[in-house]
Amino acid sequence: MPSRALIAATLLLLLAPAPARAQAPAPTPVAAARLLVARYHEDAAGLDRARDLLEAALQGDRQIETMVMLSYVHFLWGDVRATTPEDKLRAYERGREIGKRAVELAPQSHDAHLWYAINTGRWGQAKGVLRSLFLLPTVREELDIMFALNPRSVRAHSLAGNIFLEVPRLVGGDRAKAEEHFKKALEIDPRFTVARVDLARVYIAEARWAEARRALERVVNERAPTIVADWTVKDLPRARKLLESIRDKK
Repeated sequence: MPSRALIAATLLLLLAPAPARAQAPAPTPVAAARLLVARYHEDAAGLDRARDLLEAALQGDRQIETMVMLSYVHFLWGDVRATTPEDKLRAYERGREIGKRAVELAPQSHDAHLWYAINTGRWGQAKGVLRSLFLLPTVREELDIMFALNPRSVRAHSLAGNIFLEVPRLVGGDRAKAEEHFKKALEIDPRFTVARVDLARVYIAEARWAEARRALERVVNERAPTIVADWTVKDLPRARKLLESIRDKK
């Protein structure tokens, strides 16, 4: 039979308050922004919050990670939230500016080069291809650096494909090379749906209707896209619109 002392000690243990749980550390601005970006298809205003959070963080630190993420967010904001050409240009220009600063501070950062180049290309698209050809050497130089840093960069191949597809043939446009880059991106990541939509654009430009339909239908029927938000907001609507535009093509 247990002694009274043992019983008393057991009761004290049972009645003692549980130790307070240590609070989980608050997410960094970059981590919080990533969560908002990942769900922007559910709440597009999350891109506003991500941008403001990172801009505020940038005032207190000059971390490369913050700059790279902010450059990415400005690209998305220009694509998704901007409602006027002027808003788009401002968003891409800010993303370009921050990306360039990140490249200067971290020349071996693939993602710094990536978002600097993508925002530069987007700014050129918004401005007009013929009016922004002076930017082409910069984007090509950035692509060369990215491929040297990571030859299997899906986004770099996707960007290269768009450059070859969009610019005039006289200054380097080449549909065959565009197709090659889009296919390389999809070989690395078959569920990177933006590259498949753009591959379909190559097929459409060459009147390869059956191949275009197969590519676009695969995007429409995708059930596990690499970037769910992009697929929902950008790639799926584009694929459906392009499919409709070639519905009667033989």
